[in-house]
Amino acid sequence: MSIKSRSVWEWSLLVIASFVLSFLMYGLALVVTDSITTLWVSCLAVIVFSTAMTALYALFVKWFEHAPARDIPLRRLAPDTLKGLGIGFAFFIVVVLIMLAAGLYRIDSVGTDNPAGIFAAFLGFLVVAVGEEIIFRGVLFRWIDEKWGFIAALITSSLIFGLMHIFQPGATLWSSFAIAVEAGLLLGAAYKYSGTLWLPIGIHWAWNFTQGNIFGFAVSGSDAGEALIQATVAGPEILTGGIFGAEASIISLVIGLALSLWFILKIRRREPKA
Repeated sequence: MSIKSRSVWEWSLLVIASFVLSFLMYGLALVVTDSITTLWVSCLAVIVFSTAMTALYALFVKWFEHAPARDIPLRRLAPDTLKGLGIGFAFFIVVVLIMLAAGLYRIDSVGTDNPAGIFAAFLGFLVVAVGEEIIFRGVLFRWIDEKWGFIAALITSSLIFGLMHIFQPGATLWSSFAIAVEAGLLLGAAYKYSGTLWLPIGIHWAWNFTQGNIFGFAVSGSDAGEALIQATVAGPEILTGGIFGAEASIISLVIGLALSLWFILKIRRREPKA
């Protein structure tokens, strides 16, 4: 039975069930990977859990929807993920360049004595990206999109995605709103545009890593660990993001909104004319 043909109450129960199952798996993945201190074991755990979450998502779709999961095609895994990594990386390069020009961000030193720590962080953010994109785009966005349409899916999933970040350290209503607009809209639009989870996974992955472990910001209020660049950030919190990180900056919000609108325009142009 398709998602669209299910009754509202049945659809609601399935969404709740999928969220619970997804968060349990995601939470387990975070606990296990965060507790491992040996680098090669950590790398193996990240790969295993990321693959397991994706496989369970495919089984979940097959079981409840009686159809294959069409948004995780293996042939698009590499190109879409790489494209997403490029977008996420470029996003925060632009943010930091603007902060540099405005005198909000000053580079103190470049380099690290712990390259293994940076590599471990890069891998660790893969689990975050896979887990959250399955939950918020693969399940929530897609199911709302199929039942009530693209705009409803984009707005609802973005608001819930932003709201979930209110529980992060240093979070405020503004930071949650910023996450909803710049990240929720962008990741939802990227998912709809590409038709795969790989593109938003790549964006999300690079977004966190670049912000935290290259430029040294907090990531959603949490210390990201070792960073390639040590910098001093000073200025109004509305511009710098404050203790929550650069994603709470209005600079990030404007860039994220502009990129989201670009994806939405591409989606609209691709739709058949009435």
